[in-house]
Amino acid sequence: MQKPSIPKGTRDFSPLEMAKRNYIFNTIREVYHLYGFQQIETPAMENLSTLMGKYGEEGDKLLFKILNSGDFFTNTTAEDLQEKNPVKFANKICEKGLRYDLTVPFARFVVQHRNEINFPFKRYQIQPVWRADRPQKGRYREFYQCDGDIVGSNSLINEVELIQIMDEVFRRFGIRVCIKMNNRKILSGIAEIIGEADKIVDITVAIDKLDKIGLDNVNEELRSKGLSEEAIAKLQPVIKLEGTNQEKLSALRNILSTSETGMKGVEELEFILNKIAITDLQAGLDLDLTLARGLNYYTGAIFEVKALDVQIGSITGGGRYDNLTGVFGLDGVSGVGISFGADRIYDVLNQLDLYPNDALKTTQLLFVNFGDREENYLFPLISEVRKAGIRTELYPEAAKIKKQMSYADSKKIPFVAIVGETEMEEGKINLKNMLTGEQSLLTLEETIDRLQA
Repeated sequence: MQKPSIPKGTRDFSPLEMAKRNYIFNTIREVYHLYGFQQIETPAMENLSTLMGKYGEEGDKLLFKILNSGDFFTNTTAEDLQEKNPVKFANKICEKGLRYDLTVPFARFVVQHRNEINFPFKRYQIQPVWRADRPQKGRYREFYQCDGDIVGSNSLINEVELIQIMDEVFRRFGIRVCIKMNNRKILSGIAEIIGEADKIVDITVAIDKLDKIGLDNVNEELRSKGLSEEAIAKLQPVIKLEGTNQEKLSALRNILSTSETGMKGVEELEFILNKIAITDLQAGLDLDLTLARGLNYYTGAIFEVKALDVQIGSITGGGRYDNLTGVFGLDGVSGVGISFGADRIYDVLNQLDLYPNDALKTTQLLFVNFGDREENYLFPLISEVRKAGIRTELYPEAAKIKKQMSYADSKKIPFVAIVGETEMEEGKINLKNMLTGEQSLLTLEETIDRLQA
């Protein structure tokens, strides 16, 4: 018989792992609610017409496609099979696919429901996405995204609030972070003044790798994309720009003085930095001109969050985009959004051991089962304990005490309640602290007080 298994790039989550994951999702959810965001969900599958062509050629290949139900060969011919063109053939036998991210389904949602939505629309979404990628460490075929977006508003106040949201989430987690910020208009302005405006994508893709591959390799990549030595030389002072955020802005004003687009980017960053200065931001906010973020649809401010105490890639990212819904025929809907990387945050919290004990929602109290008479006595008692919000179990059968105690041990239940004949007569509960071994004879009210303390 074949051993049961799951597809590569997917994972099972144990109760402990789920408790940790829910702590992450609930913390993010609470902070989104604080800022007036509302939750939506979209289906796991979308029509392929919604998904195809939105992520570039590479993205199209990574879409999981779903076979049409029933006879999926209906629209095909023998020639289609002989042609051996997988993309063309898939289009004939598949009409739906699993969503690749939460952004394109959100754009479709906004267009489809535009008459019911109040703009600006602040939404968050915490759901799994699927990519037919080659699985490797830290890269899965099924993973969660935690997106928050504000659409239908050009105001930079939204950027300021998203920075505050990122700061608050990581403050609650106890993770020390640096929030890096740049602006695509500045990157466009730089490409313009070095005379390579049409190579903006090549330039941003290359300098975005500075952290990973170093300056020499970035310059080599720029050469391979056809940038002239003169243009590369002009780019160096920008890439190496150092100092405070204000000093960097001053330098950029000089460098970009002849670029209208670039100057607009400088003004936007200045507005955000001035507003953040009057908030109580805990994280460092660092203007980083090498931050480009790969996605080409960003048009304004871009963000990335780095953990300071763990070696790991960015744990949150996002930015401003001008035309989210244009691909679905609704132009001019500007938006700005961020996405928390739940899987990476999980790894950071594990490495730094930052989960609060209470977050794991394990059972707090186990009642030992001595038999039918004791069960009948305990049921109303246990109801009272649960009403007080204490997570409680009654062992389901009158097994040997040793077996019941080892059950409590294996589940890391901190307290065990022993109620036998003597305790029933006295109306007391013998409460055992499983960590210290200490036992106390308490009333029901005292037991509840002890566990709520």
